[in-house]
Amino acid sequence: MIRYIEEDAVASRERGEEGKVNLPHFFFLMPFNLVGNLVLSRDLLSSRSKEGKEFFDAMNEGATYIRPCQEIKRNMVREMGRAMKIMSSFVEDRIDEVKLRKEKPTKDLLDALLEHTGEGTISNQNEMFFAGSETTSSTMEWAMAELLRNPESMKKAKEELDRVIGVYRKIEEGDMDNLSYLQAVTKETLRLHPALPLLIPRNGMRETNYFGYLIPRRHRSLGQNFELIPFGSGRRICVGISLAHKVVHLALASLLYYFDWELGNNMSPEAIDMNKRFGITVIKLIPLEAISKKRVMYP
Repeated sequence: MIRYIEEDAVASRERGEEGKVNLPHFFFLMPFNLVGNLVLSRDLLSSRSKEGKEFFDAMNEGATYIRPCQEIKRNMVREMGRAMKIMSSFVEDRIDEVKLRKEKPTKDLLDALLEHTGEGTISNQNEMFFAGSETTSSTMEWAMAELLRNPESMKKAKEELDRVIGVYRKIEEGDMDNLSYLQAVTKETLRLHPALPLLIPRNGMRETNYFGYLIPRRHRSLGQNFELIPFGSGRRICVGISLAHKVVHLALASLLYYFDWELGNNMSPEAIDMNKRFGITVIKLIPLEAISKKRVMYP
């Protein structure tokens, strides 16, 4: 992600622009490609992967949209159908690869899914991409927007990074435990802007007695205070909560450690538009753009 941002900023300046980068674009690419490597053992964003680019486009179109209600389902069916078709080709390629193997290398996640879920593998894969890409990217965008709106908080986060990481050293996952202020920034972002504000709906499979309250089968309950449980809770808590925390913390730390950020066009922090846009997740109505400047004291 860091390299992509640098290249995009340079290209922007060469066009005579300020060097602004579209942050949501890179925020989506990073977790998307990460999940692709975790799930499929392949780089979906490689310039040599035509299928990977098509799959990314379909997932991105299916996740973000502004349309009248009657068009929402039609759009989702179309784009997810396209993504499912591409995903099928990924899985079929792996099945053919497994059949041709002479030795048994270390299994990856896709191998395990093929072994234990069979035909359900494709739908499981799509769930991972949706859950792991859009929610993570929207959280990172809101976090950066809040930091740009609050320069003093941005300064504190960068000072903590300089103190913990030092100079001429790459950020490592183990550093995250020592970045208490950055962790607080992430938690406050999730409180203010939960990626899935209504969580995932659920119907009870059978009649239940809960502390004296009779809950009928298929009862629909609309809760509140979703900002306090951005990952859900109980048996249906988000299974990717640990990975999400690691990815968001590491990404934010890298953005603040390697770059200084400005809004440009003499724009004041208070002028950042914080209106929301409807989609599978709640994202910014106007995508966040900022000028990145590589911090010269770092490699």
